[in-house]
Order: sequence, then structure tokens, then C-alpha cells
Amino acid sequence: MDNNLDWLLGIASLFAAVIPMFTYLLIIWWMDRNEREPFWLVFLNFFWGATGAIFLAIIGSLIFQVPLNVLIENVSDDNIYELMDLSGAIITAPIVEEFTKGFFLVLMSMTKRFDGVVDGVVYGGAIGLGFGMTENFMYFLFYGTTPIDWIFIVIVRTLFSAVMHCLAQASFGAFLGYAKFKPAIFKFILIPAGYLLAVFLHFVWNLTVSFEGSYFIGFAFLIIYFFALLAVFQIALYLESKTIHKELMDEAINGVIPDEHINYLPYVTKRFKKGWLPAGVNQKEYVKLSIKLALRKYQYKNVSSRKQISYLKDIEIHRYRIQMLFYNAGIPYKS
Repeated sequence: MDNNLDWLLGIASLFAAVIPMFTYLLIIWWMDRNEREPFWLVFLNFFWGATGAIFLAIIGSLIFQVPLNVLIENVSDDNIYELMDLSGAIITAPIVEEFTKGFFLVLMSMTKRFDGVVDGVVYGGAIGLGFGMTENFMYFLFYGTTPIDWIFIVIVRTLFSAVMHCLAQASFGAFLGYAKFKPAIFKFILIPAGYLLAVFLHFVWNLTVSFEGSYFIGFAFLIIYFFALLAVFQIALYLESKTIHKELMDEAINGVIPDEHINYLPYVTKRFKKGWLPAGVNQKEYVKLSIKLALRKYQYKNVSSRKQISYLKDIEIHRYRIQMLFYNAGIPYKS
């Protein structure tokens, strides 16, 4: 009987951990409305959070906690084990876990797939959700000793704890995205600042939920932070649309795209409407290429001369493919 209950608990914990986090992942991916990244790449970040980041965090936490435990033993006579547990939650976990999650995110930021703040939030959020999924599964499995306890843990961790991991890495990703096309001096300031912000959010959450009297402070803090980051994300999308509009204006002047298409391409609510694009032109492909062209042009202007050759090659390829879309449809659009 006990074996059957354990088996049912394991299945229920697995579903409770996977389904909400994967749903959150799809929502974050969908929210990137200008240049949505391939889902497999977003999932790769999610997978890192769920596996590699967890594995390294376990090892790193064990190593990082050793000197803290020695210090606590030397300076405290009472509640030594309670203080060790508390220090692990509010000091070791934020520092180590945000580092192991962020390690892969920093690598992602060095690729051309990583275009700025919006991508940073999406990729970082995906890593955090993957981490939260695996951590949730372990909590559901080992700490849900009664049905009521299990349900309570599932609700709190699904709505708050795992979301905290998402928000922390999304914040770090936003800083990485903003720093990517800035001079080196800004990178030296912004990247550590983003990491420290992620650590701070993690620290505040773990601290407030470690004491019964401050639970609701932690909940309120996380809710406010969620809406603040959502506002930053929407502003980043708006600024990205402005950049797309500006760069495509130049392309219209130079005859790469028709002038009237400027009224549609930069705008999420208009670009996929019917009727503005001549029949025979693949609308989805045209929109995708035009937006990529605009973003690559902006990035070309803001990268080092060593990297400009690669970005310029992308620009020329996107221009050529746009022209071929019209040519293959038999539609002349420029002199």
C-alpha cells in the first residue's frame, strides 16, 4: 500500500512540477512578439536550468557552505544547526544558484541569437523556470508528507518560489541584453549589477519566507517585482519596435522595401493583417526577414569593428532574401 502511495506521489509531483513551468515557458516565449526566438533554443535554456544549473548548484552549495558552517561554529553557542540552515537559504543559495543559472545565460549573450533586453528576459526566464521545475519536483516529493501539506507546497512554490527563480534570471538577462551593445566600461558595471540584483531578489525572498511572521512581506515583494519587470519588458518591446521602424525607414529610402510597408512591419498589431502585402509574397517570411534586417543594422552600428564584418554579412543576406521574395512572386517593386 505504501509503495502505491509513493508511486502516486511521485507521478503527481512530476505533473505538478512540469506542467505549470512548461506553461509559463510557452507564455514567456509568446510574449517576445517582434523577433520570437526558435522554441528549441528557448527550451535549451530551460533544460540547462533544469539539469546543469541544478547539478552545479548542489556541488557549489556544498563547497560554499563549508566556511560558513565553520564560522557559525566558532561564533555561536546556541542554535548552531538552525543558523547553518538559515545561512544556506539566505546566503549560499542566492549566491551559488544565481551563478550556476547565469553561467549559461552569459554564454548565450555572446551569440548573435541574443539581441538585447527582450531576449535576455526570455532566455533568463526560461533558465529560471527550468531550475524551479526541478527544485519544485524535489520539494513536492520529499516535503509533502500529508495531502494538505503537499497541496500547500505545490501552490506556494508554483505561484511564488519557482516564479522567483524566473524573475531573478530574467533580471540578469535584461542587464546582459542592455549591456551587450554598450562600450566595455558599461559591461563591467552592468553585468555584475545584474547578477547582484538577481542575488538580492533571491535573498529577499528566501529571507522573508524563512520566518512565519514575514511570509506576506515576501509575497507582496515578489508580486510588486513581477509587475515592475513586466513593465520593463513591455518598454523594451516598445523601444525595439521604434528601432525596427527607424532602420526600416532607411531600407525604404534605399528601395529595399516598399515605402507603404513601413506602416505595417514595425507594429505587432498590424504586421500580420491581410491585404497590405502583394499576393504571392510569403508574409510570415517577409516580416521575419525585415525585422531581422532592422535589428542586425542596429547591432552593426553598436558592435566592435572586429564583429562588424559578420553582422554586415547578415544584413546583405537578409536584403537579398527580401528582394528574392518579391522577384520569385513576379512582383517588381523598385526601379
